[in-house]
Amino acid sequence: MNVEEIKKAMEEGEEVCWVNKGYKVIKDEIGQYFIMCMHNEYCIGLTWRDGKTLNGREEQFFINRIF
Repeated sequence: MNVEEIKKAMEEGEEVCWVNKGYKVIKDEIGQYFIMCMHNEYCIGLTWRDGKTLNGREEQFFINRIF
């Protein structure tokens, strides 16, 4: 998934993860996107400062569809 696909999925209420379900993409109250480790709540930015380069490879992001 690229940055636009991740943001669109989040806007549609989807849960986006990185690498595994222990790392979720979150959006804070002022609109910033982060990758949060669910085990210790450590966060890194979804992207570098340029707002385009992901902190991870596109193929590592996925939608966690719970059925």
